[in-house]
Amino acid sequence: MDLDAVDLTDLDRFAAGFPHEIFTALRRDRPVWFHPPTPHTPGGEGFWVLSRYDDIAAAASDAALSSATGGGRDGGGTLIEDLPAGFAAGVLLNMMDDPRHRRFRRLATPAVSPRTLREAEDELRARTAVILDATLARGHCDFLVEVAAELPLQMIAKLLGIPQRDRHQLFAWANATLDYDDRNLGDQSDKVLAANAAMFEYGIRLIAEKRRAPGDDMLSAVVHGTVETDAGGSEPLTDLELQMFFNLLIAAGSETTRNSIATGLMALIEHGDQWRDLAADRALVPSAVEEILRWASSTAYNRRTAVSDVRLRDHTIRAGNKVTLWWPSANRDERVFAAPFRFDVRRAPNPHLAFGHGAHFCLGAALARLEIRVVLEALLDRCERVELAGPVEWTRSNKHTGVRHMPVVLCARQR
Repeated sequence: MDLDAVDLTDLDRFAAGFPHEIFTALRRDRPVWFHPPTPHTPGGEGFWVLSRYDDIAAAASDAALSSATGGGRDGGGTLIEDLPAGFAAGVLLNMMDDPRHRRFRRLATPAVSPRTLREAEDELRARTAVILDATLARGHCDFLVEVAAELPLQMIAKLLGIPQRDRHQLFAWANATLDYDDRNLGDQSDKVLAANAAMFEYGIRLIAEKRRAPGDDMLSAVVHGTVETDAGGSEPLTDLELQMFFNLLIAAGSETTRNSIATGLMALIEHGDQWRDLAADRALVPSAVEEILRWASSTAYNRRTAVSDVRLRDHTIRAGNKVTLWWPSANRDERVFAAPFRFDVRRAPNPHLAFGHGAHFCLGAALARLEIRVVLEALLDRCERVELAGPVEWTRSNKHTGVRHMPVVLCARQR
């Protein structure tokens, strides 16, 4: 492969899923690579690409690489394109650095604690049963839309105290902002601008409602909570931090898990022996969930910005340089995973980085694991097998490896 011709900002390279062949070559030949600017690259500025597991894990834990900004930049964040500092970078929870990030995160953690999730499991199973039984009655469905997206969407609405009747509208707005079907990196289409504006307005109204009448939900806890200041006092979150938190949870709470569920089922369809092994031995389900997470790796990359000069292998990353951490590549690293391109529900150990690493380890990891397990067990209970009924349509994005549509036939198990 001619790595000099590789352009990771050309979204057409990601239109059929994550391009693992490119990253296999990068891990082998250029594990720390400076990606030069191309006509597709936002701002005409190159960036560093990390593709090996150990380098990515180390970078994710390095305080010299910021999730907000650094090196005198006016912008930053976790996308390749710079986002405005003080509006997105440094304000969104996933685009903050410690200590503000750690203090903010503490407000939201109780809503996804092990105790809370144990109490929610029966409801999750009941919701999953209703969703799957409706599709089984027809025998076919768009698995992504009707199953994989539906359960996380219902749960994030409950978690944030959003009326269930509004969930599909929020889902449509979030999809519009995350997909690049009608634009390229750094561009804003009319559809994206309209979706952003509508979701922002909805968030303003919802946050105001939580202020007036708080409920037993994560958003109410964050709206009425306080965080420690550098001086040792306490203060509420700003209006913008609250709004950005709402936007983040709508997108992250529905997007990554649905893609892991759909991609995981796709792997089980393609590897029928693994489905049969799971059906015969349910004790394999926990390790199957971890393998689904490794295999799917729904978040393709996160960016960091060098706060100061950083030395990595034989390269010096200068202050202000952009550094991208490609999680699916880490999760296929031959140095860490035996036969990494084999889907194996018995894989152990399985130290995947699907939820990131370090301070920004995914806040909703335990909920995502639970949702995947509940859906998988419900499918095994009800289906003898599942078959693809047409081509899978992928999202066109280098940030989120996702599925738009996945038609399947569900073959009911005889009871």
